[in-house]
Amino acid sequence: MSVQDVVEVDLGGHLVTVPKGGLYDRFRMHTDLDDVARDPRVSSVDFFWRLPKTEVNSAIGPTLTPNFYYRISTARLVILARSRDIRTRLPKALAPLEVAPGLGLVSVMFFRYDVCDIDFYTEAAVGVAVRPARHGKLGFADLMSGLANDHLHSYVLSLPVSTQIAQVRGHDGYGFPKWVTELDVSIDSGRTVARVGNDSGGVDLTLSAVTPAQSKYVTGDRVSTLTSYTSLDGAWHSTLSQTNVLSAGTARFPRGADLEIGQGRMADDLRALKPIKTIQLDVVTEGQLALHMPVPVSVRGRGGGAGGTGSVRAATALEDRQNS
Repeated sequence: MSVQDVVEVDLGGHLVTVPKGGLYDRFRMHTDLDDVARDPRVSSVDFFWRLPKTEVNSAIGPTLTPNFYYRISTARLVILARSRDIRTRLPKALAPLEVAPGLGLVSVMFFRYDVCDIDFYTEAAVGVAVRPARHGKLGFADLMSGLANDHLHSYVLSLPVSTQIAQVRGHDGYGFPKWVTELDVSIDSGRTVARVGNDSGGVDLTLSAVTPAQSKYVTGDRVSTLTSYTSLDGAWHSTLSQTNVLSAGTARFPRGADLEIGQGRMADDLRALKPIKTIQLDVVTEGQLALHMPVPVSVRGRGGGAGGTGSVRAATALEDRQNS
């Protein structure tokens, strides 16, 4: 993209470039849904009419929430790992969600956001499923409750993106471990292909897989929810995201899903978790997303008490190492 095709905007003291004439340049998060509805890539905006935006103060200045993603596609590998290995990468205030005694879940995810309030970008993540903050149930009950309600909880270890605005908003505004890198994601009904580059121009992670057979859903009929935990300004926060699934499929114990672990920050995080076996590939070829701004949350430490400043410092130190 040439200099003539971009404009500079200020986000909390950070100057970032965005496409000239794009949604962010024209609307600054207050996007006209009628304008989006005219985009041939967007099948409907009905989901968003039911989610009014509100203005909030944040580390990047006043902004509107939720952030709307009008056309997305995603891929997620679900991998078994030992709980003891997952705990080495978690702050003490969080505990892995176990599917069986001693076994937790790791996810490797890839995202393509074709139309959204902050314009096109791609993203990838290594994360782990965790028990809900201040949980009082047994781990299996947490798992069954989350699956029944399509509402899971996670802690993200690495979250590279392809644009400056996504990095600044995600890191400063949400507390996620984000950085900008070369990141290509292509997802259609035939194949799912993704590549995350590293600092030296090589491969961090790549994925190549046959896309599972897709089922279509009416807008609003299948809405999944994810709560992610971060430390932001020395306090625990939770971020809610709601995905309106329009076309999706799953392959259990997928054959031919080739995940290459190269050299880089995502690869380091994944190796540290010592993954055992991939048990599921979930692919959404068409979906929509509402990403809410983080809100303060109280978390319960492993010893039964509420997670205090020591737990927050541990999380902050872990994220500082990831962001360095």
